[in-house]
Amino acid sequence: METRTAVDRFLTAAPLADATRRAYRIDLDEFAAWLRARGQPLDAVDARTLADYAAELGSARTGRDPRRLAPATIARKLAAVRALLRFSLGGDRVPETSFSPRRRRRLPDAPKLDEIDALLDGFSPADPLSLRNRALVELVYSAGLRSREAVGLDLDDVDFDQELVRVHGKGGKERAIPLGEEAAHWLARYLRDGRPALARGAENALFISARGRRLDTSTLRRLVPHPHRLRHAFATHLLEGGADLRVIQELLGHSSLSTTQVYSHVDARRLRRVYDRAHPRS
Repeated sequence: METRTAVDRFLTAAPLADATRRAYRIDLDEFAAWLRARGQPLDAVDARTLADYAAELGSARTGRDPRRLAPATIARKLAAVRALLRFSLGGDRVPETSFSPRRRRRLPDAPKLDEIDALLDGFSPADPLSLRNRALVELVYSAGLRSREAVGLDLDDVDFDQELVRVHGKGGKERAIPLGEEAAHWLARYLRDGRPALARGAENALFISARGRRLDTSTLRRLVPHPHRLRHAFATHLLEGGADLRVIQELLGHSSLSTTQVYSHVDARRLRRVYDRAHPRS
């Protein structure tokens, strides 16, 4: 099987987010070139081949940077290759061993509640754009949205009657998230007093620019330099308030509970406080 043809077919047919598709294109073109240099077709790839490629990645350098590739980068490249093999050859041809290097566990850097309050209060709703900005940041925190999910919302994704927002996540997966009172309030104000002044034509996007076009993620990054911290705050504050990890998994749109378990250190602290208050021998 010609590897580049298989790569093109996979990237065209697989349900991938645009950002994932772009990253996978780079990763899989590199893998195709590596296979071609070995004179090996895609359908001859086995566990030994993947182990050799993982070792190659482990010794690779990042351009002129003398450092080796980060474990997270290697893991992503191998995940792209495994996805290609699964699509092209079938699941039984994908070795169970991941070959990915162990990554250091990094705990989310989540803002405290008073930081969130100060951030939100900094958006003075004096004009249509500032109303939009307040509603956007309120919703990202209230619903734990990824940047791409927030700017991808359409008008009919917000249901005020049922008090929820329908989010289109990674891999085309849709989930419904409760709409908090503060987010609902600012969204309603934006839709009433802000968006009509910005709208041009029939754009269906919920959040639009001064030119009436759908926002891109760069706008959110200008408002909040690290918007993903709001998503971490959403999960952390829910957990500290007593929410179950599996509920948070659903709300975040994680396909695996293991992804959500990075927040379990917060749960351990909460359990310790409950224990100290409740147990007679604490």
